[in-house]
Amino acid sequence: MKIIIHKASNRGVADHGWLLAHHSFSFASFFDKDKVQFGALRVLNDDVIAPKMGFGTHAHKNMEIITIPLKGVLKHRDSMHEDWQSVLPGEVQVMSAGSGIEHSEINGSLEEHLSLFQIWIVPNKRDVTPRYDQKLFRDENHKNKTQVLVSSINENQENSLKIHQDALISRMDLDKDKSFKYHLKSETHGVYVMVIHGHVTISSTDLTTRDAIGISETKLFSIMSNEDSSLLFIEVPMAF
Repeated sequence: MKIIIHKASNRGVADHGWLLAHHSFSFASFFDKDKVQFGALRVLNDDVIAPKMGFGTHAHKNMEIITIPLKGVLKHRDSMHEDWQSVLPGEVQVMSAGSGIEHSEINGSLEEHLSLFQIWIVPNKRDVTPRYDQKLFRDENHKNKTQVLVSSINENQENSLKIHQDALISRMDLDKDKSFKYHLKSETHGVYVMVIHGHVTISSTDLTTRDAIGISETKLFSIMSNEDSSLLFIEVPMAF
Protein backbone atom coordinates (compact mmCIF):
# COMPACT_ATOMS: atom_id res chain seq x y z
CA MET A 1 0.00 0.00 0.00
CA LYS A 2 1.25 3.47 -0.92
CA ILE A 3 0.04 6.44 1.13
CA ILE A 4 0.37 10.21 0.85
CA ILE A 5 -0.97 12.53 3.54
CA HIS A 6 -2.11 16.08 2.86
CA LYS A 7 -2.91 17.99 6.05
CA ALA A 8 -5.44 20.80 5.77
CA SER A 9 -2.94 23.34 7.09
CA ASN A 10 -0.46 22.53 4.30
CA ARG A 11 -2.77 23.29 1.40
CA GLY A 12 -2.18 26.25 -0.88
CA VAL A 13 -4.13 29.37 0.12
CA ALA A 14 -5.33 32.28 -2.04
CA ASP A 15 -7.26 35.09 -0.35
CA HIS A 16 -8.68 37.50 -2.92
CA GLY A 17 -11.12 39.14 -0.53
CA TRP A 18 -14.18 37.98 -2.43
CA LEU A 19 -12.70 34.47 -2.74
CA LEU A 20 -10.90 32.36 -0.15
CA ALA A 21 -9.50 29.28 -1.89
CA HIS A 22 -7.59 26.30 -0.50
CA HIS A 23 -5.79 24.17 -3.09
CA SER A 24 -4.99 20.50 -2.48
CA PHE A 25 -2.92 20.47 -5.68
CA SER A 26 -0.86 23.02 -7.58
CA PHE A 27 -3.17 25.64 -9.02
CA ALA A 28 -2.82 29.24 -10.22
CA SER A 29 -0.06 30.90 -8.15
CA PHE A 30 0.32 27.90 -5.80
CA PHE A 31 2.91 25.36 -6.91
CA ASP A 32 4.27 22.38 -5.01
CA LYS A 33 6.23 19.83 -7.04
CA ASP A 34 4.95 17.08 -4.74
CA LYS A 35 1.32 18.13 -5.21
CA VAL A 36 0.83 18.41 -8.94
CA GLN A 37 -1.86 15.73 -9.14
CA PHE A 38 -2.94 12.33 -7.85
CA GLY A 39 -3.29 10.03 -10.82
CA ALA A 40 -6.00 11.48 -13.07
CA LEU A 41 -7.13 13.86 -10.29
CA ARG A 42 -5.68 17.25 -11.20
CA VAL A 43 -7.54 19.77 -9.00
CA LEU A 44 -9.40 19.78 -5.71
CA ASN A 45 -10.21 23.34 -4.68
CA ASP A 46 -12.08 24.23 -1.50
CA ASP A 47 -13.62 27.64 -2.25
CA VAL A 48 -15.59 30.17 -0.20
CA ILE A 49 -17.13 32.93 -2.34
CA ALA A 50 -18.58 36.18 -1.04
CA PRO A 51 -22.22 37.15 -1.74
CA LYS A 52 -22.91 38.34 -5.31
CA MET A 53 -19.32 37.57 -6.36
CA GLY A 54 -17.91 34.87 -8.60
CA PHE A 55 -15.89 33.82 -11.61
CA GLY A 56 -16.50 35.72 -14.85
CA THR A 57 -16.80 34.00 -18.21
CA HIS A 58 -13.73 31.92 -18.99
CA ALA A 59 -12.87 28.97 -21.22
CA HIS A 60 -11.81 25.35 -20.62
CA LYS A 61 -10.86 22.46 -22.89
CA ASN A 62 -10.39 18.73 -22.30
CA MET A 63 -11.14 18.56 -18.61
CA GLU A 64 -13.89 16.88 -16.59
CA ILE A 65 -15.08 19.48 -14.04
CA ILE A 66 -17.17 18.49 -11.04
CA THR A 67 -18.61 20.99 -8.56
CA ILE A 68 -20.06 20.04 -5.18
CA PRO A 69 -21.79 22.92 -3.32
CA LEU A 70 -21.62 22.55 0.46
CA LYS A 71 -23.43 25.70 1.56
CA GLY A 72 -25.22 28.54 -0.22
CA VAL A 73 -26.47 28.98 -3.78
CA LEU A 74 -24.30 28.41 -6.85
CA LYS A 75 -25.39 29.98 -10.14
CA HIS A 76 -23.89 28.58 -13.35
CA ARG A 77 -24.11 29.69 -16.97
CA ASP A 78 -22.22 28.35 -19.99
CA SER A 79 -22.06 28.58 -23.78
CA MET A 80 -24.61 25.75 -24.05
CA HIS A 81 -27.23 27.54 -21.90
CA GLU A 82 -28.44 31.14 -22.00
CA ASP A 83 -30.12 30.96 -18.60
CA TRP A 84 -28.45 30.70 -15.20
CA GLN A 85 -28.65 27.23 -13.63
CA SER A 86 -29.00 27.00 -9.81
CA VAL A 87 -26.99 24.28 -8.05
CA LEU A 88 -27.76 23.77 -4.35
CA PRO A 89 -26.19 21.76 -1.51
CA GLY A 90 -27.05 18.10 -2.02
CA GLU A 91 -26.71 18.55 -5.78
CA VAL A 92 -23.60 17.82 -7.85
CA GLN A 93 -22.71 19.43 -11.17
CA VAL A 94 -20.56 17.92 -13.93
CA MET A 95 -19.23 19.58 -17.06
CA SER A 96 -17.21 17.90 -19.77
CA ALA A 97 -15.26 20.76 -21.33
CA GLY A 98 -14.17 18.59 -24.27
CA SER A 99 -13.50 20.54 -27.46
CA GLY A 100 -14.11 23.81 -25.65
CA ILE A 101 -16.65 25.55 -23.46
CA GLU A 102 -17.06 28.96 -21.85
CA HIS A 103 -18.76 29.29 -18.49
CA SER A 104 -19.18 31.47 -15.42
CA GLU A 105 -20.12 30.82 -11.78
CA ILE A 106 -21.38 33.25 -9.18
CA ASN A 107 -22.70 33.20 -5.65
CA GLY A 108 -26.43 33.49 -6.18
CA SER A 109 -27.10 34.86 -2.68
CA LEU A 110 -27.10 38.53 -1.70
CA GLU A 111 -26.19 37.72 1.92
CA GLU A 112 -24.76 34.22 2.40
CA HIS A 113 -21.27 33.00 1.51
CA LEU A 114 -21.04 30.10 -0.95
CA SER A 115 -18.87 27.12 -0.04
CA LEU A 116 -17.99 24.44 -2.59
CA PHE A 117 -15.50 21.85 -3.80
CA GLN A 118 -14.35 22.03 -7.41
CA ILE A 119 -12.69 18.93 -8.85
CA TRP A 120 -10.87 18.57 -12.15
CA ILE A 121 -10.20 15.12 -13.58
CA VAL A 122 -8.12 14.54 -16.71
CA PRO A 123 -10.34 12.79 -19.31
CA ASN A 124 -9.53 9.56 -21.14
CA LYS A 125 -10.99 10.94 -24.37
CA ARG A 126 -10.11 14.32 -25.85
CA ASP A 127 -12.14 16.84 -27.85
CA VAL A 128 -15.52 15.30 -27.04
CA THR A 129 -18.68 17.32 -27.52
CA PRO A 130 -19.10 19.49 -24.41
CA ARG A 131 -21.85 18.40 -22.05
CA TYR A 132 -23.43 19.53 -18.78
CA ASP A 133 -25.50 17.77 -16.13
CA GLN A 134 -26.50 18.06 -12.49
CA LYS A 135 -28.30 15.82 -10.03
CA LEU A 136 -29.69 15.83 -6.49
CA PHE A 137 -28.35 13.19 -4.08
CA ARG A 138 -30.27 12.51 -0.86
CA ASP A 139 -28.29 12.58 2.41
CA GLU A 140 -29.94 9.41 3.68
CA ASN A 141 -28.43 7.47 0.78
CA HIS A 142 -24.85 7.96 2.01
CA LYS A 143 -25.47 7.25 5.70
CA ASN A 144 -22.76 4.75 6.80
CA LYS A 145 -22.28 3.66 3.19
CA THR A 146 -20.81 5.14 0.04
CA GLN A 147 -23.08 6.78 -2.48
CA VAL A 148 -21.61 7.07 -5.97
CA LEU A 149 -22.02 10.61 -7.27
CA VAL A 150 -19.96 10.40 -10.47
CA SER A 151 -18.81 7.46 -12.59
CA SER A 152 -17.52 6.65 -16.08
CA ILE A 153 -19.77 7.39 -19.03
CA ASN A 154 -18.88 3.88 -20.25
CA GLU A 155 -20.27 2.13 -17.17
CA ASN A 156 -23.83 1.22 -16.26
CA GLN A 157 -23.60 2.73 -12.77
CA GLU A 158 -27.18 3.75 -12.06
CA ASN A 159 -28.18 7.05 -10.50
CA SER A 160 -24.78 8.72 -10.97
CA LEU A 161 -23.51 11.56 -13.10
CA LYS A 162 -21.12 10.66 -15.93
CA ILE A 163 -17.64 11.76 -17.00
CA HIS A 164 -15.08 10.69 -19.60
CA GLN A 165 -12.74 8.84 -17.24
CA ASP A 166 -12.71 5.52 -15.40
CA ALA A 167 -13.29 7.26 -12.07
CA LEU A 168 -15.65 7.10 -9.11
CA ILE A 169 -16.56 10.02 -6.87
CA SER A 170 -18.49 8.99 -3.76
CA ARG A 171 -19.63 10.51 -0.50
CA MET A 172 -20.30 8.97 2.90
CA ASP A 173 -21.49 10.14 6.32
CA LEU A 174 -20.05 7.80 8.94
CA ASP A 175 -21.42 7.75 12.48
CA LYS A 176 -19.11 7.83 15.49
CA ASP A 177 -17.47 4.47 16.29
CA LYS A 178 -18.51 2.99 12.96
CA SER A 179 -15.99 1.24 10.71
CA PHE A 180 -16.00 0.80 6.94
CA LYS A 181 -13.87 -1.04 4.38
CA TYR A 182 -13.39 0.70 1.03
CA HIS A 183 -12.80 -1.72 -1.86
CA LEU A 184 -11.11 -0.24 -4.93
CA LYS A 185 -12.55 -1.22 -8.29
CA SER A 186 -9.04 -1.85 -9.66
CA GLU A 187 -5.54 -2.32 -8.24
CA THR A 188 -4.35 0.20 -10.84
CA HIS A 189 -6.52 2.86 -9.18
CA GLY A 190 -5.91 5.09 -6.21
CA VAL A 191 -8.36 6.84 -3.89
CA TYR A 192 -8.00 10.39 -2.61
CA VAL A 193 -10.07 10.77 0.56
CA MET A 194 -11.01 14.24 1.85
CA VAL A 195 -12.47 14.59 5.34
CA ILE A 196 -15.23 17.13 4.78
CA HIS A 197 -15.70 17.33 8.52
CA GLY A 198 -15.07 15.11 11.51
CA HIS A 199 -12.26 12.85 12.76
CA VAL A 200 -11.40 9.48 11.27
CA THR A 201 -8.56 6.97 11.28
CA ILE A 202 -7.61 5.56 7.89
CA SER A 203 -4.86 2.95 7.70
CA SER A 204 -3.55 4.00 11.16
CA THR A 205 -3.50 7.70 10.16
CA ASP A 206 -5.56 10.21 12.14
CA LEU A 207 -7.33 12.75 9.93
CA THR A 208 -9.55 15.68 10.90
CA THR A 209 -11.62 18.27 9.01
CA ARG A 210 -10.21 18.99 5.52
CA ASP A 211 -7.25 16.64 5.94
CA ALA A 212 -6.79 14.24 3.02
CA ILE A 213 -5.06 10.96 2.28
CA GLY A 214 -4.18 9.36 -1.04
CA ILE A 215 -4.06 5.56 -1.08
CA SER A 216 -2.93 3.35 -3.96
CA GLU A 217 -1.36 -0.04 -4.71
CA THR A 218 -3.94 -1.91 -2.65
CA LYS A 219 -7.29 -3.67 -3.02
CA LEU A 220 -8.92 -2.16 0.07
CA PHE A 221 -8.39 -0.04 3.17
CA SER A 222 -10.18 0.47 6.48
CA ILE A 223 -11.80 3.55 7.99
CA MET A 224 -12.75 4.10 11.64
CA SER A 225 -14.84 7.10 12.62
CA ASN A 226 -13.83 8.72 15.93
CA GLU A 227 -16.77 11.14 15.73
CA ASP A 228 -19.61 11.76 13.29
CA SER A 229 -17.76 12.41 10.03
CA SER A 230 -18.39 13.18 6.37
CA LEU A 231 -16.01 11.88 3.68
CA LEU A 232 -15.43 12.48 -0.01
CA PHE A 233 -13.80 9.68 -2.04
CA ILE A 234 -12.22 10.36 -5.44
CA GLU A 235 -11.07 7.12 -7.09
CA VAL A 236 -9.04 7.51 -10.28
CA PRO A 237 -6.60 5.60 -12.49
CA MET A 238 -3.03 6.24 -11.35
CA ALA A 239 -1.67 5.76 -14.88
CA PHE A 240 -3.66 7.20 -17.78
